[in-house]
Amino acid sequence: MGEHVKTFLDAFLAGIVIGIGGVVYLGVENRIAGSLLFTVGLYAIVLNQFALYTGKIGYALGRPLAYMAEMGVVWFGNLCGTFTTGTLVSFTRLKTARAAAGICAVKLEDSLSGILILAFFCGMLMYIAVDGYKSKGNPVILFLGVSVFILAGFEHCIANMFYFTVAGVWSLKALVYILVMTLGNSAGGMFIPFIRKVGQRT
Repeated sequence: MGEHVKTFLDAFLAGIVIGIGGVVYLGVENRIAGSLLFTVGLYAIVLNQFALYTGKIGYALGRPLAYMAEMGVVWFGNLCGTFTTGTLVSFTRLKTARAAAGICAVKLEDSLSGILILAFFCGMLMYIAVDGYKSKGNPVILFLGVSVFILAGFEHCIANMFYFTVAGVWSLKALVYILVMTLGNSAGGMFIPFIRKVGQRT
């Protein structure tokens, strides 16, 4: 139980800082600058060893079921963190709701199959960014990976939890979309490790 509490708190903090990155992105008119500044969230996560679902799910392949249970705790903690940041920001003078509403409308008007594909590619980029940083220690890969997935329009389930909260668009439909994004991010995150394992067996 104690380990799950620690995991939840680390995930909660990760959600908070992803939300902060989202605030910056919504407040910057230049998309390229905003996408780079958004990465402050992921950089803070890897430096402080917080728990971000999309940064950890890529390592689930071959792990025991207990790891997947941990991922459930991480996902929920990320949700609570992004929801907290999004809710608190809505009580401030920052005009983030209108920008978030436009972003969310595009997402929720897309097909679920389209969302799944876009989330898959985001999951791949997140794995490349996090694993690249772990192996090389160079933060440039973090900034490039995150910036590319944002500018490409790929879907990140945790970031979208924040945007949905700020825009006030949570509904059963929004939850379904977040779950589909989660599935796509998970599949994309595990895709490269899976291909590597297949290659090792041949």
